[in-house]
Amino acid sequence: MTSKRKQQEQFIQNLLKTSRNDPDRPCRFGHKEIASLLRLFTQVSGGNTQRLERVQFRDELCNWFHITDDFLMDRIFRAFDKGSKGYLRAEDFICGMSTLVVGELEDQTQYCFQVYDLNSDGYISRDEMFHLLKNTLVKQSTEEDPDEGVKDLVETALKKLDVDHDGRVSFSDFKEAVKGDTKLILEYLGPCLPSSEAKNAFLKKLRQ
Repeated sequence: MTSKRKQQEQFIQNLLKTSRNDPDRPCRFGHKEIASLLRLFTQVSGGNTQRLERVQFRDELCNWFHITDDFLMDRIFRAFDKGSKGYLRAEDFICGMSTLVVGELEDQTQYCFQVYDLNSDGYISRDEMFHLLKNTLVKQSTEEDPDEGVKDLVETALKKLDVDHDGRVSFSDFKEAVKGDTKLILEYLGPCLPSSEAKNAFLKKLRQ
């Protein structure tokens, strides 16, 4: 076995081991899929095995999953970027892709909450909801004052998500709301997960 293959094998074994013991960073992929993702990481990073830049990652989000909203793409990058380094390491990329493509409900609930919690204080506030929903609605609105429509949406969102009625949404609130309506709630504040078709196409490519 060459030195490069040994390094790859060691990386895969370490990732599988650490992800089993780290609920905040799960990897649901198997050995073969991780090896494919490592090759993909090197490919989209332009040959760099150490880091994937924000712009490169955003381009691929659009290509693979048809996610095009600039603000949400930036939030997804931040959710992948453990340690806020400003770039993705291979393990950031693989664990993040695991959540997007094959993640369990717990993985995706935590990920969506992280995307929506704009200031990372553990709560989704009215202001954060307004910013997220305005970003989506204003592009589609023909109203003279679309902010009023956004404010109405924020109040509707709070009724669905604020389980303990304290005026903001904790992770506990969000998790409880997701149980009641998984498909709707997970992306209630903006589409940050790929469609079933996009996930299946990506997995097919990955497993070739």
